[in-house]
This record gives sequence, C-alpha cells and structure tokens, in this order.
Amino acid sequence: MKSMTGFGKSKLEKNGRTYSIEIKSVNHRYCDISVRLPRSISFYENEIKKYVSQKVSRGKIDIFIDYANYSADEKNVCINKDLAKIYIKQLKELAEEEGLEANLRAIDISKMPDVLQLKADDGENDEILSELLECLDEALNNFIAMREAEGEKIKQDLLSRLDNIKSKVEQISTNTTGLIEEYVVKLRERIKEILNTDVVDEQRLAQEIVIFADKTSIQEELTRLNSHIIQFQNILNSNDSVGKKIDFLLQEMNREANTIASKSVKIEITNLVIEIKTEIEDIREQIQNIE
Repeated sequence: MKSMTGFGKSKLEKNGRTYSIEIKSVNHRYCDISVRLPRSISFYENEIKKYVSQKVSRGKIDIFIDYANYSADEKNVCINKDLAKIYIKQLKELAEEEGLEANLRAIDISKMPDVLQLKADDGENDEILSELLECLDEALNNFIAMREAEGEKIKQDLLSRLDNIKSKVEQISTNTTGLIEEYVVKLRERIKEILNTDVVDEQRLAQEIVIFADKTSIQEELTRLNSHIIQFQNILNSNDSVGKKIDFLLQEMNREANTIASKSVKIEITNLVIEIKTEIEDIREQIQNIE
C-alpha cells in the first residue's frame, strides 16, 4: 500500500551535464502529473510524464527539474533572429516615447532572454534523455519509498479499525440470540393484558412471530458484513492500487450497517451500529490518502 503524499529527489552529474530533480505529491482522485523544466529540454515533457505514469497511478504529482549543460562538444550557437528583431523594435519604440537615445548594440541584444540558444545534435539529445531518465528513476525510487513507508502506517491503522468493526459485528450477533424468544414472551403477555384473558390464539401468535422474525432477521447482513471485512483485509495485503476498491467496499459496508440499524429492535444493537458507522467514516477519511 502506498500513500498519495510523498517526496523524492535526486542529482546527477554526467558528461559535463548536471541534473537535479524533485518530486512531490498530494491527494488527488486521478493521476495528475505536472512537469516544470528548463526551456532547453522542454520537449522531453511528454517522455517524463509517460515514464512517471508507469510507476504512479494516483495523486497530484509535481516534478521540478533543473538542468545545466557545461559540455562544449558538438554544440551550435544559434541566434533567434525573429525574437531579436522584436526586442529591437520594442526598445526603439520605448526610446522614442521617452526621448531616449537608442544606442543598441548587437552584444546587448544577444543578452536578452532566449536570443542565443545552444542546440545539440541528435546524438547528444539521446544521451541527455537517457541521463535525464536515469536521474528521474532515482528520484522516483526515493519518492515511492516514502509513499510506501507512509502507506504501511495507514495500513496498520486500517487493520486495527477493521478489527474493531469485526468485534462490533460479533457483539451484534450475540445480541440477536434469543431475540425471537423474548418477543414471543412479550407478545403473549401483551395479548393477555389487552384481551384480559389467559387464552391466546396460538395460530395467530405463530403468524405474528413469523412476520417479526422476517422483519428483524439480520443474519444475511451480518454475513455480508463479515465477508466485506475479509475482502478488505485481502485488498490491504495486495500489491495493487487499492484506494478505489476500498472506497467501493466501504459503500457496501455502510449499506449493510444501515440495514441492520433499520431492523434493530434493541438499543444495544443500534448503539453498536453507530460505532461501526463511525469507524467506517474514519476509514473513509484515511483512504483519501492512499493510492
């Protein structure tokens, strides 16, 4: 089990190039990946997202990448002439409006953002991508390790809460023992009291008992609730993403608890159902944090 919150980072220096990557995530219903990286390697964004999505299935994930290339091998310096002309035009207009001298030099324009660009050949681009993914892989491993450590803590808390629910279900089952017998005694006494006679229509009494037993029977609900608890425990011990599966199971468990409460004729059972529903809601809050 993995938490959806986590952090991981890594650094790599190789072939005159340096990479620094940080990954952090918070809760999110789906997998939402955002990548911030320098303009010079911005075309790798889709590759990075694809690589991360193979290892992470849920969470809002922010990836920050710093990159510097100090290698002088096989590089071409290119001038973005269109951008340079825009700078020149705007600066001249500003000089005219403000009555300034427009003493523009090529060296000054070259210092403007993105006017001078270094372009690597295809061979170096392949190396950069390989190195970038190498650094990313280490950051992801650290990121996932933190998620797993946090997920293990959540797992133990959920297992403890499941044990509490299971205990309450057993108590409810115990409280249903002898329920019909108690009803028969009370109904017989009530009939005698109302009719003021010791003679009771046994056939009519039997019909009322059958109706009562049908209305108040919760054995099916208890059986399904126990089954859901076992399924829940099995899911927690699996290696898959479990958040959505658990969310569905909680809906089913809550439904069974509501049905038991609606059929309850004892305050003890009603109180136990309230405790079960409280645990379910606490679990629902916890699973918002898991992948």
